[in-house]
Amino acid sequence: MDEATKTGTAARGHVVVIGAGIIGATSALAALREGFGVTLLDPGEPGGEQAASYGNGAWLSPQSVLPTAGPGTWRKVPGFLRDPLGPLAVRWGYLPRVAPWLLRFLWSSWTEEKVLRIARALRPLLLDAPLLHQDLAEQAGVPDLIARTGLMYIYPDRADYEAEALGYRVRKAVGLHWREVEAEELRQREPELDRRYTFGALFEEAGHIRDPGAYVAALVALAEREGARRVRAGATGFRTEGGRLRAVVTTQGEIAADRAVIAAGAYSRRLAGMVGHKVPLQTERGYHAVIANPEAGPRIPLMPSDGKMAVTMTSTGLRVAGQVEIAALGAAPNWRRAEILRDYLLRAFPGLPRDLPAERVKFWMGNRPSLPDALPCIGPARECTDVVLAFGHAHVGMVAAPRTARLVGAILAGRTPEIPIEPYNPCRFG
Repeated sequence: MDEATKTGTAARGHVVVIGAGIIGATSALAALREGFGVTLLDPGEPGGEQAASYGNGAWLSPQSVLPTAGPGTWRKVPGFLRDPLGPLAVRWGYLPRVAPWLLRFLWSSWTEEKVLRIARALRPLLLDAPLLHQDLAEQAGVPDLIARTGLMYIYPDRADYEAEALGYRVRKAVGLHWREVEAEELRQREPELDRRYTFGALFEEAGHIRDPGAYVAALVALAEREGARRVRAGATGFRTEGGRLRAVVTTQGEIAADRAVIAAGAYSRRLAGMVGHKVPLQTERGYHAVIANPEAGPRIPLMPSDGKMAVTMTSTGLRVAGQVEIAALGAAPNWRRAEILRDYLLRAFPGLPRDLPAERVKFWMGNRPSLPDALPCIGPARECTDVVLAFGHAHVGMVAAPRTARLVGAILAGRTPEIPIEPYNPCRFG
């Protein structure tokens, strides 16, 4: 092996973390603090626009314990197929390939009991997330990027709120709390919001990230300061001997390794297959639109019930993120979906000009790594326990990252994790 591909290892050995998104960045920090030497492997720039971590809704939402689907979602599937611009769309040409995943996706939340089971599994991953992120941001020297101001779901009226009673019952059952906000208080809290909204559910423990891309880049820089080496290359496989990992194979040659972490998001499926897991990972594509220098916007992040999209003021402008599009990983974006998000902002905040010039609006599309049961894969690989899987977080990758990283660190160190990891076992798919 070429000397340039070797890395000095700490007492516990050397870990290659594959992927420098939010899960990879936090996992690299956790491995360093467990006493491992670390190489962080990714062909892209940390925090860059190619990563899902860059373009998400920026929410740190402990209340995001509900799966995308729910009881009765199956009735809406024909509409999903007919409307390519709806909030959840499936591209016709991709349907034959995605149909088995879609059936499992619907079945996993077919009943309220199934939804509650998912929520109970997600709740420990998301617990105290804003505090954990604030601690990481302070260590990285970017404390201002984390805001703990709460999040609010908003509704045209109380009846629309009560129509989502199942979700709130499930949240209450797993220990979440919120405060109901009536019309007058909502107007005082959000004076620039369209008056058609008259009711809110405020989750005060939640928060958001003012610039997700900059935050991920800062965490990677922190890992480098603590001794991690970053290599701009892609992982193509593993070299094992007698069931033990010897090296991670990359587009630039081998990197000697005692352990590895697969945290490559939507690109993790092929690598997981090389260590014994046929994981049904799909690309659940999301879009965002950002209006620079907005004339109006929310004081805290909002999610309108009639849009199901996250509206957040970030350091780069007013961001609206959402949409679910089931399509192939390399399929071209449908930018009309991002335009719908922009147009929704214009309706929600009347103070925004209707004639926004194109240079003030930026569109983005990214790939969420989603599994049909709405839970990530976290745990050692079947055929080589030196490799740890940490991907498939779908809509909760950012908020779940610190706790996921702590689980990864414990697994690498051979220590019992702080929360049970059975719900995330990669072997659950056979």
